[in-house]
Amino acid sequence: MPKLTSQDFMAKEDKFGAHNYHPLPVVLAKGEGVFVWDVEGKKYFDFLAAYSAVNQGHSHPKILDALVNQAKTLALTSRAFYNNVLGEWEEYMTKLFGYDKMLPMNSGAEADETALKLIRKWAYKVKGIPTNEAKIVVCDGNFHGRTITIISMSSDPDAYTHYGPYTPGFVNIAYNDLEQLEKELQDPNVAGFLVEPIQAEAGVYVPEDGYLKKAANLCKKHNVLFVADEVQTGLGRTGKMLACDHENVRPDILILGKAVSGGIYPVSCVLADDEIMMTIKPGEHGSTYGGNPIAGKVAMTAIDVILEENLVENSMRMGEIFRREMESIDSEMIKEVRGKGLLNAIVIKSVKGTSAWDVCLKLKENGLIAKPTHEHIIRFTPPLVITENQLMEAVEIIKNTFKEIGL
Repeated sequence: MPKLTSQDFMAKEDKFGAHNYHPLPVVLAKGEGVFVWDVEGKKYFDFLAAYSAVNQGHSHPKILDALVNQAKTLALTSRAFYNNVLGEWEEYMTKLFGYDKMLPMNSGAEADETALKLIRKWAYKVKGIPTNEAKIVVCDGNFHGRTITIISMSSDPDAYTHYGPYTPGFVNIAYNDLEQLEKELQDPNVAGFLVEPIQAEAGVYVPEDGYLKKAANLCKKHNVLFVADEVQTGLGRTGKMLACDHENVRPDILILGKAVSGGIYPVSCVLADDEIMMTIKPGEHGSTYGGNPIAGKVAMTAIDVILEENLVENSMRMGEIFRREMESIDSEMIKEVRGKGLLNAIVIKSVKGTSAWDVCLKLKENGLIAKPTHEHIIRFTPPLVITENQLMEAVEIIKNTFKEIGL
């Protein structure tokens, strides 16, 4: 039987799979550290890291060992019974991040949905908002997932068009606008403010210094929960363990996902104190896979790797180097370089019909894979294990790509 090529695999996905993604035309078959290989054996720098899920690098041996060893012992019990890993994981997470309780789920969207339910439960049981009148303030440009409720708060037509009727109860304001936030918080029916510390999917929009701290203080003043979606920005990605740590902000509800497992297994969670978390009683929320033993062991190990290998500090240092190098590129296509840590983006201006997608195709040819977001922005988010030598090799690929494009 002839060996299948990249074109064969892409044709299979096109024929048998839903067309809900537009992937870069590369078929990956292997990953290790900061590198991935396609089915023909060509090697690439991975500068997407599975949307920041693979902060610890591909196929990290310590995380893989945790996965395999636990899978051989006990994989899933459901929450109908206790298991001997979940309590240990809950203790680990609450002590590390400084909260009373953790609620485990699987995907980032599930964790966001959990946070939304907690906000509403707290609104009615603690704050005393009349039933079904609670409001949650969100920001334009947000990306919290793909569920019906979450896309109901989206300002992106691609996310919400033809999915109505929409879930009510959300108030959209401009990102990085404290004046609008303060105005909305004066409504006594507002229960929570859900925000990404940096809007990653929107194109790595970094708010002004002090925005998060002032927003959290406004929420406290008006008895509103400050809720941080750190699914993409958390766990070292921005040069701090949490992006909120840049301003010493402690969210009332913290949402984590993606790199919680190092990209090995679907794991997410929500952290909050008792006043918020204990509003949900047995039978009122859950997940068959949420809190399973594999998730717990993998998550603890994945975060151990971040701490033991100093990936937070490495992210900060490598990010500063990367942005400096990108700003030195002389190209009329580059409008702006922005980011924190190893969450970075280049804003591309289309010149002579050459787009961000075209740049990414050229980067792929030259041995580095990245992906545009919103058509005119290229996000660069390599695994946090990247060394300075590897980073500079990748930088040369990017610089040479712009030289070859000649714009």
